[in-house]
Amino acid sequence: MRLATAEINLTALTHNLKKVRDFASNSKIMAVLKANAYGHGLVQIAQSLNEADAFAVARVDEALALRAGGLVKPIVLLEGFFDKTDLPILLANNFQTIVHNETQLEDIEQCDLGGQLTVWLKIDTGMHRLGIHPSQFINFYQRLSNNPNVNADIKLMTHFACADDLLNTMTQSQIAEFDACIKNMSEEVCLANSAGIVGWQQSHGDWVRPGLMIYGVSPMLEKTGNDHDLKPVMCLKTRLIAIKKIKAGESAGYGANWLTSKDTYIGIAAIGYGDGYPRHANTGTPVMINGRKVPLVGRVSMDMITVDLGDVLQDKVADEVILWGPELPVEIIAKHADTIPYELLCDITPRVDYKYVE
Repeated sequence: MRLATAEINLTALTHNLKKVRDFASNSKIMAVLKANAYGHGLVQIAQSLNEADAFAVARVDEALALRAGGLVKPIVLLEGFFDKTDLPILLANNFQTIVHNETQLEDIEQCDLGGQLTVWLKIDTGMHRLGIHPSQFINFYQRLSNNPNVNADIKLMTHFACADDLLNTMTQSQIAEFDACIKNMSEEVCLANSAGIVGWQQSHGDWVRPGLMIYGVSPMLEKTGNDHDLKPVMCLKTRLIAIKKIKAGESAGYGANWLTSKDTYIGIAAIGYGDGYPRHANTGTPVMINGRKVPLVGRVSMDMITVDLGDVLQDKVADEVILWGPELPVEIIAKHADTIPYELLCDITPRVDYKYVE
């Protein structure tokens, strides 16, 4: 009997990539696969994204894992490289690198690669995380253009800070800053993350880089994937392993911080923070059992959660429990747990069984 299982629907994945095409029909797609494809399985997800034009990851080891898995599409390192000794690895494996600081630029200038790297020059238009200041752009661009280690086809990029909020004017300001910086240049550009793709059509450049939305989750505030015709790729599920009847005034779980106000049945499900289910999920967080939502009660344990099944028993041991999935959006669970969907998806631990289905 399968207990904690992440069921990954590859048909939903393909559907979501097609939706990206619908949103940004004139852009090439760089599918973001960092953090184990947002917890969905790096290589398995990449192998199913045949229609993507390129992949993006955060670290060199993620890129190497894709190559080892037989993936030959272009791979972009979103954080660039971290040491000049990485540069021969990038060249040998045809990895494309972002350049976002002076140290990286100097490392490229000072090495003798015997070949050319494809470089994305990242401009900080207000996120203030990675990227060069707009005033540095001309200097960086000219030095890269004159460097024999760099392919002449330099690409340009920025990243949005508030694109998930359509009422925030910062995205418009960032687009304007980027456009002013690269005025009269013909290089390929990439601005839009998932939120930019969904909410800001004017940011659809030569490339878009969807992350969260290809996994069926909305990148926008107070929305779910269903609002954009996206289909959840992950369904996290487990089983009931015990059912108990408790009386009014009795508690369940560590700390005895939940008391039932009436006689009821509680179910014990085999999942907890040891599997990646959030310990900070609040009492009342919904789970799905036999087609109905029932509330989480008491504290999340390492291996188990407790749910209130109600005063009329409808369930039995071994019944399936869905923590999030098509019927129960992960966005809803994240809100109950005072976090974001990204964290829930990325926190799935190795002891969860992955099952890939069409």
